Amino acid sequence: MTDLGKKVIYQIYPKSFYDSDGDGIGDLRGIIEKIPYLTKLNIDMIWFNPFFISPQNDNGYDIADYYRIDPKFGTMADFEELTSKLKQAGIEVMLDMVLNHCSTQHPWFQKALAGDQKYRKYFYLRKPKENGDLPTNWQSKFGGPAWAKFGEAGLYYLHLYDPTQADLDWHQPEVRKEAAQVVNFWRSKGVHGFRFDVINVTGKSETFIDSTDPVQEKSLYTDTPVVHDYLKELNQNSFGQDPDSVTVGEMSSANVQTSVEYTQPQAHELSMIFTFHHLKVDYAHGDKWQTIPFDFSKLKQVLSEWQVAMDQGNGWNALFWNNHDQPWALNRFGDPVNFREESATALATALHLLRGTPFIYMGEELGMVDPAYTSIDDYVDIEALNAYQRLRAQGKSDQKAFLQVKAKSRDNSRVPMHWDASLTAGFTTGKPWLAPTDQAQINVKKELSQGVIFAYYQKLIALRKSNNLVSAGHFQQLLLDHPQVFAYERWLADQKQKLLVLVNFYGSSTTVTLPAEFSEHTAELLLGNYPKHALAHGQLPLKLALQPYEAVVYQCE
Repeated sequence: MTDLGKKVIYQIYPKSFYDSDGDGIGDLRGIIEKIPYLTKLNIDMIWFNPFFISPQNDNGYDIADYYRIDPKFGTMADFEELTSKLKQAGIEVMLDMVLNHCSTQHPWFQKALAGDQKYRKYFYLRKPKENGDLPTNWQSKFGGPAWAKFGEAGLYYLHLYDPTQADLDWHQPEVRKEAAQVVNFWRSKGVHGFRFDVINVTGKSETFIDSTDPVQEKSLYTDTPVVHDYLKELNQNSFGQDPDSVTVGEMSSANVQTSVEYTQPQAHELSMIFTFHHLKVDYAHGDKWQTIPFDFSKLKQVLSEWQVAMDQGNGWNALFWNNHDQPWALNRFGDPVNFREESATALATALHLLRGTPFIYMGEELGMVDPAYTSIDDYVDIEALNAYQRLRAQGKSDQKAFLQVKAKSRDNSRVPMHWDASLTAGFTTGKPWLAPTDQAQINVKKELSQGVIFAYYQKLIALRKSNNLVSAGHFQQLLLDHPQVFAYERWLADQKQKLLVLVNFYGSSTTVTLPAEFSEHTAELLLGNYPKHALAHGQLPLKLALQPYEAVVYQCE
């Protein structure tokens, strides 16, 4: 899998994909049953969110045993069967490595609590300040202080996330050795893909200082130079020994330059990275819980900036709109009520024809949308529940706080996959761990029989695999100031051909005026999300009309 440009990766949140035994929780055997569905898209690899032993305080990102399958999801035999059958179908496996922190129920932490000095070194344990205050004023990303009391030892341990997720001290060679051993164990099971959770916050200093504001605070532990050293070492000692390994790092608040360095092949760190700047264009002053319209101009700017910089630096992007930590992009950047199919396919076009490796989150290919929940009691995610309490404490009304959480909760995309229109969406014969709400309109059975979104994704994937302009071309943004249209071209230096991509991001018609150079080209329509287009083949007019959420892709000679 060395040609990243031709690959497409699908993400499965196992808890919500398909439940084979009726307990309301998705499992590995359920995924095995759905392999025929997965093969229809012609994907190359599946990234699985964690299914290891865990108390599930953060839905599996609080791991208590990196080497065992949580019985909720199945057995090691189930995993081996799943891996084998996926490989028979031409699909590789990517596992989620949560190595910045572990569960406080992990034996390492429990041994540290019991006084074992070896394991105390695995964690950031610090004394309080002389006045009794916490070691620093840092805040957890889930709300509240980032320090919690460490037993009765008179110490505090660092947790950048939930208090049950203790940060591991990567300064310790033994910790880095443990991380490589975890990766190598799963390599021995035939796994060649690894996604590294929040890996760029492993570079915390050994000396902690108070922060002055939230932005400066992130810089104290995010994207520090030592992360490159850690990744090079991990690469050399584990996945880098596989010529066909595919790795992606989740990079919170990363900048362009360090991201180039993480992903340059000659650096021997990672294949690609996830960054989130394009998904923060509907944040108000960096606060995700505010509900404001997305800034389209900023969205175009961010996407283009990263495309150009990663191309020029020989880095590589992981491309995505959706994942298990985000509300559905269709609700944020499209119109799920009036133009669901059009805006779903428009968003897909805008993303899949960029330079990078596209990731499809399960259900995205159906045009799934945020659930129609009516009460905070419908949510289970710890981040959302904490945010609701925090918003209420700030003086927001119940209704206002609820609406803000409803717009941005991670549970939005964690709802069970909709397989049919039944009460439980065909996901389980029991009670789903999280309730589906709109399965009568959006489900696999209906989409495969009469929908257009799944078939459109098939076309996008086929185009990436067959057209070098998509898989390997350079990027240049066009129509920078157009208020409704994201436009760009892809080209290869040794070819006269160009790919022209035009996407209307709004529910009203508009026109575009192309640069004069396009009058010299003839054009062939490769793909579009409306049945009829002004031009299928011939001389490309400089003025083109686009319907609401229309996307067109031309190959120009």
